[in-house]
Amino acid sequence: MTTARSQALASLLLVVSLYSNLMQDPSRVYPSRVREVEAKRTTDFAAELNPAQLRAATHADGPLLIIAGAGTGKTRTLVYRVAHLLENGVRPERILLLTFTRRSAQEMLGRAERLVGSASRAVHGGTFHATAHRLLRRFGQSAGLPADFTIMDQADAEDLMQLSRAKLGFSEKKKRFPKKSTLHHVYSRHVNTEIPVPAILSEDYPQYREFEEDFSKIFADYTARKSERNLVDYDDLLLFWALLVESDGALAEKIAGLYDHILVDEYQDTNQLQSRILRGMCRTHRNITVVGDDAQSIYSFRGATIRNILDFPAQFQGASVVALEENYRSTQPILDVTNTVISRAEERYTKNLFTKREGGEKPWLVTAHDEAAQTRFVVDRILELHEEGVPLHEMSVLFRAGYMSADLEIELTARGIPYEKWGGIKFLEAAHVKDVLAFLRILENPRDEVSWYRLLMLMPGIGETTARGAIDAMALAAWDSDSFGRYEPPPRARAAHTSLVQLLAALRNSPADVEGAVTVEIARVRRLYDDILRERYDRVEPRLSDLDQLQTIAGGYPSRAAFLSALALEPPQATQDFGFGADSEDDVLVLSTAHSAKGCEWDAVFVIWAVDGWFPSARSLGSEDQIEEERRLMYVAMSRPRNHLFVVYPLNVYDTRRGADYSMDQLSRFLDRGVREGMQRVVVDRPESAPPEPAAGPLAVDLRALLKGRFGAT
Repeated sequence: MTTARSQALASLLLVVSLYSNLMQDPSRVYPSRVREVEAKRTTDFAAELNPAQLRAATHADGPLLIIAGAGTGKTRTLVYRVAHLLENGVRPERILLLTFTRRSAQEMLGRAERLVGSASRAVHGGTFHATAHRLLRRFGQSAGLPADFTIMDQADAEDLMQLSRAKLGFSEKKKRFPKKSTLHHVYSRHVNTEIPVPAILSEDYPQYREFEEDFSKIFADYTARKSERNLVDYDDLLLFWALLVESDGALAEKIAGLYDHILVDEYQDTNQLQSRILRGMCRTHRNITVVGDDAQSIYSFRGATIRNILDFPAQFQGASVVALEENYRSTQPILDVTNTVISRAEERYTKNLFTKREGGEKPWLVTAHDEAAQTRFVVDRILELHEEGVPLHEMSVLFRAGYMSADLEIELTARGIPYEKWGGIKFLEAAHVKDVLAFLRILENPRDEVSWYRLLMLMPGIGETTARGAIDAMALAAWDSDSFGRYEPPPRARAAHTSLVQLLAALRNSPADVEGAVTVEIARVRRLYDDILRERYDRVEPRLSDLDQLQTIAGGYPSRAAFLSALALEPPQATQDFGFGADSEDDVLVLSTAHSAKGCEWDAVFVIWAVDGWFPSARSLGSEDQIEEERRLMYVAMSRPRNHLFVVYPLNVYDTRRGADYSMDQLSRFLDRGVREGMQRVVVDRPESAPPEPAAGPLAVDLRALLKGRFGAT
């Protein structure tokens, strides 16, 4: 039998085997029926909205800024704005709704559907990055961007930056040189904020100012690598979109002309690049509605700028401004205190939140002797509230930074109180998940150097030198799909090389257009990878379970490209985001940073460590802009509760970062006299002192006499 016939027969057997495996796999896609929702016969906007919400929802054409205070129904207002546009004849596909999470867009469009029926389903809604991705897939080829580009997540982008760093010889510098994460942070901040690299180094990394020219060299190589390998990072998605709509010519006009109305949620969280995009998209009309709260602008470390919302009326001349001030969340005593906190901001839109709710106690300002007393108070009060009928999941403890909850976590564990802490390793950042995705990524884009490197370094007998040699050989062969098979590895790596060549060949030859094809590919990868996982990692079973879930979810996507793009653009934080994991009804206390708590609400909220140098952070004390953002962060934390707010601070802190002794700490500067007048002062009792010593009897030993005798004293 000839070699060609043997290969053909082997390929045929492989296809039959894959189909057989697919048919045996119990997971299959259940096709949904076409879902039709009838519109409400009439939407009585005046009866269903308060006067300010009504003005915003029924605004005519032209720019509109909605300043929505915490808990004032901004989502409701935006939903009714969409409904109003549709009821007034705007075609749904001519409306673009931009949010910061896919879930937010889906929630808004789902609520709009209940108002106006299935027509709202044609409204284009999603995140900035997802919308950029969709437009670049459609129009990118006309601007020199091949449609089969691969999206890198942040970790992959840092790895590619490391390859540039190593190629240029900076890994060998004897003097400390910035790591890949620092390099990527500077690059990303520069792209999103338009702040020059030298200014970023001076402000954030003064120790690296001498390497300014080296930063530029690495960034140039990084950019070239992305282009040569058809890779796109998160920043590129926004930058390319901005460049497209800012350019001259028919293409920019065509993209900007796709929509007649643009609506943007959480506008205070946008950066300079996103502001440029919106101005470009409005070049053919001025129908832009943005919703946000300058008092909740707390993400400057991600590149967001409060200037976008403060300067909106200047950037969009003739803009109408509507303030939503009626709060539907908190009691009036809580609103009085939070209004006072934010009233101290140097620059802001004036608003005074109020509620029609009656009653409510004043927020507590709790003084504790030290951290241990602070912890005892929080735990004791949580138990009291729980005994009064407040579920644990309706309570949260908020803090400025994650490390501040360490003592509290120990006490909660000791007293058997279940809790969850928001944060930790995200699902797609887990090494084993990234390993499996690397196989799929190089199938989708054979030029993906980062994924090749990760994949090769997994294989037994392949080290960094062999991996670099294989990648260089593929680059010389223009990344031909068979070039890896032609590469001659050293003897110790031949077995791994052979098994990998066979796997990749099988994957390339497997049918890609059948239902569940991505699931089949992951299953095939795992025949090789699961043994590697068992050798390389601890806690094997939870990792294998993660891959099981990944494999199951993959069956819901029509193609490998769609699956990889979805994971990159809207990455799940954990397997629970896929719909698996702990029961959502579990009654557990929430511990969270103030940043992660934004947009949430609870019945009772504890804000701990309300101490200068802790909240506000000591790192912010040298900058007025940062102090102002810390004030807004405190406002966000204190505006989360519906009924109970407790702000706690310890008087004494044992902090090795400042010294080996206790220090007397000062109450947070944001809780000034005017704020404190709206709060009730509470002092935590110190534990009962130890029982008195028994009356002294005859001395068993005279310590003073012994010490004197040591040095000859009488």
